[in-house]
Amino acid sequence: MKKQKNFIFRCSNCGHEEPKWLGRCPECGEWNVLIEAASPGSADVAAGVSRGRHVKTPRSYPLSSVDPQESVRISSGIAEFDRVLGGGIMKRAAILVGGEPGIGKSTLLLQTAAAARTQGRVLYISGEESAGQVRMRADRLGVMARGERGGDRIEICCTSVLEDIEIVLEAVRPVVIIVDSAQTLHTDAAGLTPGTVNQMKYCSWELISWVKEHDAVLFLVAHVTKDGAIAGPKTLEHMVDAVLYFEQNDADCRFLRAAKNRFGSVDEIGIFTMGEKGLATVEDPSLLFLVSREGELPSGVATAAVLEGSRALLVEIQALTAPVKGAVSRVFSDRVDQARVSRIAAILEKHLNLRLSDQDLYINVAGGIRIAEVGVDLAIAAALYSARTDIPLPVKTAIAGELSLAGEVRPLRRLAGRVKAGQSLGFETFIGPASDEANFELTAVKDVKSAIRTLFAPNSAARMTERN
Repeated sequence: MKKQKNFIFRCSNCGHEEPKWLGRCPECGEWNVLIEAASPGSADVAAGVSRGRHVKTPRSYPLSSVDPQESVRISSGIAEFDRVLGGGIMKRAAILVGGEPGIGKSTLLLQTAAAARTQGRVLYISGEESAGQVRMRADRLGVMARGERGGDRIEICCTSVLEDIEIVLEAVRPVVIIVDSAQTLHTDAAGLTPGTVNQMKYCSWELISWVKEHDAVLFLVAHVTKDGAIAGPKTLEHMVDAVLYFEQNDADCRFLRAAKNRFGSVDEIGIFTMGEKGLATVEDPSLLFLVSREGELPSGVATAAVLEGSRALLVEIQALTAPVKGAVSRVFSDRVDQARVSRIAAILEKHLNLRLSDQDLYINVAGGIRIAEVGVDLAIAAALYSARTDIPLPVKTAIAGELSLAGEVRPLRRLAGRVKAGQSLGFETFIGPASDEANFELTAVKDVKSAIRTLFAPNSAARMTERN
């Protein structure tokens, strides 16, 4: 009988396994990365499968017998952070937080640690900074000054070795675990080189498994690529329960968005400003995205009422048209999808005979927020029409509506909330689709022609009188 081999060769870069050594990994194409390791069926692996945890006998049980309150939420102490997470931090959850260097990921999580320590001990694992650097940030944020012996329940461990981290976890048994960052985690079982795809998957999965078994919460800080996506394997985003992205505009305003959330909506957005005491929530976000002016508006400016999750915001849309400098017209828009702007321009050309094909189109959103909601369509159309004809829109007018390719203004959800948000900021006129909802004032329009006529007819007549 042929004796079974007790070892294989595993790629230290991608984790691919081969029964014999090869110079080049057939999966990732890297050279000299296959390393001898114990085979999955060997006695060595079987003895260490549980990695110190008790092996339980697998069993199934009725779904109806599961307590839906088994996992409860705890507050992060930051209202905007709780909003993005769906109402708070869910226990037994793994949350991946990504963003540009220096944007405030570590600051946000250290502030969260200060609030979460009332629920139990917090373990901050730093693989990039020393304990002294973390302490300096904690002093600046006031973490150590909150109550008597304020920071005693926040433990810090400066290591990136998985085995050392697991020893500390068993000793501390924290409620909240913060790992800064996932790219620094390392174990010899997944290869010799830190930061590889296999290292991130293996180490992250071990920590996620520990959290699920011990009723804790795991935060993983992640680096991002130059394109803004989280660096590393896409599998890492599938393993966690929530994926959050930190963004920044040209000023000190930060936006926190959820790309994935198993316990809440992905449409919510958190808005922060960075100050000396760390991240602070913005009380009235609409004031960040509106420009204060006296007198009439300049041409190409429209105010849109949009929804960001459960919150209605008023943002200023700025448009500019300029003669084409080349053979083909171009669209410049980094805050609104360029395809959306091109589609709206085509609708204006088709249904209003407004020539835009010989113009370069520039679209900007004041405040630097990215807008993906369909309710911004009609405001973009009004801003483009205003910029092309050099006729300003009436002041104190808010606009919302989705445009179909037939030029119709389609209904929107939560129209009453948009109108209420506009009225609270002093807007007197609201242009939008007809609605069955009551208790608010609305100038209803059914298509883009009637919308443009309603918005620009008074100013057009006045402009013609001035010219005559």
